[in-house]
Amino acid sequence: MRALLAFFTTLPVAAPGSSLEDAARKAYLLPLVGILAGLPGAALLLLAYAVPPGVAATLALGALLLMAGLHHTDGVMDVGDALMVRGSPERRREVLKDTRVGAGAFGALFIVYASPLAALAALAGVSPLRAAVALLASEAAARSAMLLLLVFGGPADARSSSAYFVRSLKARGRKGAALVLALALPPLVALPLAPGALVASLAAPATAAFALALAKRAFGGISGDVVGATGELARAVLLVALSAV
Repeated sequence: MRALLAFFTTLPVAAPGSSLEDAARKAYLLPLVGILAGLPGAALLLLAYAVPPGVAATLALGALLLMAGLHHTDGVMDVGDALMVRGSPERRREVLKDTRVGAGAFGALFIVYASPLAALAALAGVSPLRAAVALLASEAAARSAMLLLLVFGGPADARSSSAYFVRSLKARGRKGAALVLALALPPLVALPLAPGALVASLAAPATAAFALALAKRAFGGISGDVVGATGELARAVLLVALSAV
């Protein structure tokens, strides 16, 4: 578990000698990692009782991104650039690894982060406490969508970091535990939000299904960047939906 937290968050919990394989063996616990990573952001949203909701929402979203070390944000940018490329899946995979930043990256950042920021601000304006619960549910949904992608997807490149997690989740016990946590945890966290629980139960699988189809067509399979970007998109989908209900 320490290896999993060290890989997916900036928490200083890495065990000496831990490896990517160690993290992959506990990948089915990813939704729980989302809850832990969301706690600082949820706490910051409570500042909306004293400061403007937009300020609290901005601080909360910033805390989420920093807790992940901006790792998944980099994935959003890489995928955004790669999707703008016309050509074969091989060509798009090359762009995923390119360190240059194009217009697609900025467009993806705007879509994936501006919408949940506006949604968080709206939620915090109504009730900071309910906004904090929504944030925790969105973090659980984000990691659940990533987990579902790893369970059902196949790596486009055997050298991708996602390959370790995909192989680990093939084990029957781990796969079953992954599906239970990914499908059950987001709606359970969102239960205090009434109809939000139903929305939360759909956000992760719907986003994962969309990402799987898109990744297969665009890249020939999933990658670490695609998995990270899927989680960020799932958060946006859930928060926007919760702001509507």
